[in-house]
Amino acid sequence: MSEETELAEDSPNEEDPPECNDEKSKEEDTMGSKVGFVFSMLITGIFLTASLVLVIFWVMMYRGGYAWQSEPKKEFNFHPTLMVAGFIFFSGFSMLFYRMVTCCRKIFVKLLHTVFHAFSIVCIAIGFLTVWDSHELENPKIPNFYSLHSWLGLTTMGLFAIQFVVGFFSFLILLCCEGRTAACRAALVPTHATFGIITFVMACATAVTGITEKAIFTLGAKSYSTWETEEALIVNVLGVVIAAAAISIVFTLHGRPVRKLPIRMTYHTDL
Repeated sequence: MSEETELAEDSPNEEDPPECNDEKSKEEDTMGSKVGFVFSMLITGIFLTASLVLVIFWVMMYRGGYAWQSEPKKEFNFHPTLMVAGFIFFSGFSMLFYRMVTCCRKIFVKLLHTVFHAFSIVCIAIGFLTVWDSHELENPKIPNFYSLHSWLGLTTMGLFAIQFVVGFFSFLILLCCEGRTAACRAALVPTHATFGIITFVMACATAVTGITEKAIFTLGAKSYSTWETEEALIVNVLGVVIAAAAISIVFTLHGRPVRKLPIRMTYHTDL
């Protein structure tokens, strides 16, 4: 073979094989997916936190703070705060952590997911009792379960309770017979995840209707519609943040999770 032929074969201008190009594309896609997923997680976390901070700010600055049965109107203020904390803050972060935490065994991630949902249940239960109590202590009593907000709230609470019971039973209790129940648990995952997102979106819709209802009742339709007070602006911003949290979490949870992205790591299983 001539020297010219050898140089031509070794020329650096020769294009890379298709396999190399495919590998580079996969690596770039993987990195882009990771960055996009982490960014959407961060934005969702900001919206979830902002919703709780804003509702506390609203109550403390414009609704007189919190009290117990001695002041029914202030006792009511626990209702929006605890419902946002339970349905949106804790529930939202429980779903995010389930998708985000990849450094632990799956059972520990499930336990963390369950603990956050347990916090949600405590907040929701107390929030429900405070609104019931405040309505009953008013003179005259305020009727219950007549508005769209209350109907949506009861529906959301029912969905949340079913989700928790099914999730606790199927993904924790059934682990006692892990081998025999693996197929059953795997089949339940898509349904459980879908109804979890539906419940969260329902909770956000319920919160927005409740905040609007409270603003109209306390500020009056005229004051609310003409922006006579700063409270009207705070209420609307709170509603927008809650709606943004709903949109953001749906986008994030339907995105490509970090857990399933290929990561080049070597594990030693000698122990």
